[in-house]
Amino acid sequence: MDIRNICLLGHGGSGKTSLVESMLYLTGVTDRLGKPADGNTVCDYDPEEIKRQISISLAMTPVMYNGVKINVLDTPGNFDFAGEMQSGVRAAEVGVLVCASKDGLSVGAERCWKYLKEQNKPCIVYVSKEDEENANFSETLAALREKLSKSIAPVVAPIWDNNKRTIGIIDVINRKAYQMPENKKGAKRVEIPIPDSKQAVLDELYGELMEAVAETSDEKMEKFFEGEPFTKEEIMEGLKIGVKEGTLAPVVCGSALTGLGTEMLLSTIIDLVPSPTEMPAEEATDESGENAVQVARDPNGPTAAIVFKTISDQYGKYSLVKVVSGKITGDMSLYNPDTGKAEKLGRLYTIKGKKNEEVKEIACGDIGAIAKMDRLKTGETLCDPKRVVRLAPVKFAEPCYSRAIAPKTRGQDEKVGTGLIRLNEEDPTFNVVNNAETHQVVVSGAGDIQIDVLVSKLKSRFGVEAELDTPRVAYREKIRKQVRKQGRHKKQTGGSGQFGDVHIVFEPQDEQEDMIFAEEVFGGSVPKNFFPAVEKGLREACAHGVLAGYPVVFLKATLVDGSYHPVDSSEIAFKTAAQLAYKAALPEASPVLLEPIGELKVTIPDSYMGDILGDLNKRRGRVMGMNPTGGGDQVVEAEVPMAEMMTYAIDLRSMTQSRGSFTFHFVRYEDCPPAAQEKAIAEAKALAEE
Repeated sequence: MDIRNICLLGHGGSGKTSLVESMLYLTGVTDRLGKPADGNTVCDYDPEEIKRQISISLAMTPVMYNGVKINVLDTPGNFDFAGEMQSGVRAAEVGVLVCASKDGLSVGAERCWKYLKEQNKPCIVYVSKEDEENANFSETLAALREKLSKSIAPVVAPIWDNNKRTIGIIDVINRKAYQMPENKKGAKRVEIPIPDSKQAVLDELYGELMEAVAETSDEKMEKFFEGEPFTKEEIMEGLKIGVKEGTLAPVVCGSALTGLGTEMLLSTIIDLVPSPTEMPAEEATDESGENAVQVARDPNGPTAAIVFKTISDQYGKYSLVKVVSGKITGDMSLYNPDTGKAEKLGRLYTIKGKKNEEVKEIACGDIGAIAKMDRLKTGETLCDPKRVVRLAPVKFAEPCYSRAIAPKTRGQDEKVGTGLIRLNEEDPTFNVVNNAETHQVVVSGAGDIQIDVLVSKLKSRFGVEAELDTPRVAYREKIRKQVRKQGRHKKQTGGSGQFGDVHIVFEPQDEQEDMIFAEEVFGGSVPKNFFPAVEKGLREACAHGVLAGYPVVFLKATLVDGSYHPVDSSEIAFKTAAQLAYKAALPEASPVLLEPIGELKVTIPDSYMGDILGDLNKRRGRVMGMNPTGGGDQVVEAEVPMAEMMTYAIDLRSMTQSRGSFTFHFVRYEDCPPAAQEKAIAEAKALAEE
């Protein structure tokens, strides 16, 4: 079967899901045009998507047009769900960049274009919402050419009426014009004469396309300069090579609501997008992950498939796979190099939105789903055990926005934990850490909307209500001067008493974070068998400092003297005595709070440099350097206290109109300035009282 795999990308609200509806309606798969606002589209079926009227997860549906199966992957435009877009690009041969005509070039479109280029994936641009007021194809086209690339090449020209409303389109390659019949539901486009006013525009665009065709080979270049016209076959061949090599990005336009331009887009996909088996061999590694190997896209070759998405709902778990080589049948046993285990495959399906249709096999280049593969995770490879390869997984951005999560009702922690594990199978772009030190479960993702959706899904799917809070910062404490103190524990009750007496010198050290214990006892004033008890007492005490109860680090404790009782002395008595010495010494040893410092690398366009540096200054950050990336961006490297970074993901978005991105990792602890120390101590005391 002839197959094309496309991934719809673009800013939120640019009309991707509506475009899928138009394709399905035009090809007779649906008998009505679904609308995101009405909650009845094929691809936005999750209750959260219907409630919020935005796409949250990648969804797919096949469209049959002129005997070709087009697997359409619809991805969210919201930046919190960029991982879904990255999964879609991994499975598709080409990205269809959807830009709303009146919005010009949005940030989302810029980011998606950049990602396609990084992944070496071809691109088609679809300018949507041409039927709306203030739609301006010419301005959008100019912005695309200026900001993205000179390879932008329109294969259509819109026809406007006197009010600048788009009423038809011209197919530049075939030099034909079309419009949609008015008030005829589900009607196909009809051919109309090309308006005289559009002849000059058509000639100009046709000439540009012929230049692009000429550049695809020396023979065509020669023919072009000699003034010989290209045949239809030569034109299509040249344009297809240009798309495949990424030197040409065809632009089409239309309206999902009226259906104008949808057929043109489908024809462009079939004519100009390479089929999966026409693409070059895929780079992979052997089982060790160290040696590069090539996986040819051969229908008769050994099987190799990548799991690019997992769907986990109340009906079960489905692993979405793209077959790169060979084919998959329901009775196969394939090897998973990531787990080192063979996997017996379950039933196979074609996914159509939320509906599944069982199939006998998934052919080379096709996309399908395998049911009930509990051990299989997103990013893993399934391959022939006789030729083990590891296909490149989807590389997701690191989570950068964290919130503490807890159940609203006590005793439901396990329910929250189980729910998050299940949701993480479906969405690997967030992670969960149970921080034993701050006694919080912290969930980290791409932004506030993603975390909010997770909380909503916990309630709707797993019946547990959760609340979010700011994660606590794990401070440390240390001392800055030497102090000697005695700890004496004497207790006389009926029967044997308790007696322990120690003199300990406490001092700062910089060899290791853990406490160093030493003893310099002379004349057996403390018997050796009690040394471990003294050390144990001190180590337990170090878990809580005297300023705000945080662990004490870089401490040296030397046992120098003491006394004992031959009958009443015991390990517990010496342990208690050591702790008494600790409590007496530390307040006098000039204690200070240490705060965690992280290394920040923030990537921004040059124009935002001033705002970013000013903001880092407010966060007590130290700029360590700036490095240009070569694409008009700068990477600012800085060291910033973790306490100042809780809202950075949201703040950076507003400062850079979502063009900035960052990574942040803990590096070390440093002395806390007095103002920050007072604030942290006050918060710790308030928490302790709570």
